[in-house]
Amino acid sequence: MTPAVFFDRDGTLNEDVGYLDRLERLHLFPYATEALRVVSRAGYRVVIVTSQAGIALGFMDEPTVQGIHAHIVARLAEAGVPVDGVYYCPHHPHAKVEQYRLVCDCAKPKPGLVLQAARDLDLDLARSFVVGDRWRDLQMGQAAGTRGILVRTGYGETEARVPPPGARAVAVLANAMEAASWIVRHAPLTREAPSSAGGHA
Repeated sequence: MTPAVFFDRDGTLNEDVGYLDRLERLHLFPYATEALRVVSRAGYRVVIVTSQAGIALGFMDEPTVQGIHAHIVARLAEAGVPVDGVYYCPHHPHAKVEQYRLVCDCAKPKPGLVLQAARDLDLDLARSFVVGDRWRDLQMGQAAGTRGILVRTGYGETEARVPPPGARAVAVLANAMEAASWIVRHAPLTREAPSSAGGHA
């Protein structure tokens, strides 16, 4: 089993433009590629996890979201950065599109996206991290057994001021690049047995 870094998408890896319904509205942060490269080279799997309730609300469809994700993965691959998985939640309990109208286990802060990735990729969640600009990203990780880093991009600057009860972060940092650097400094992976610390920091 290997650990992963789960990156939120909007506000963490790319500018949050509301509902990202067209490829031309996608603007990756200039450091996003290097942030993923840093954790990948350090031995972590790279996974993107994102809530896309805009599908349920009728702002875009699944092929559009899947196309955007394919573009992101291809751009990163061209830069030599592998993405091991992209997981998204298309649901909303008050969806306009009936097939997506449900209370699911994959909408943040529920841990469904992380747990599915762990099953698919054989991940060690106790040594994994979630990086996101909202506390619900970190709460998703907490519920699955990971540690979390809040970044101040996107909604992060506002979110950092008022953490909800029980939410925990091992660090609150400027952006995903700082988060990646923090992870490889504080939780380096080795070929030896994993640290006995485990659990939450």
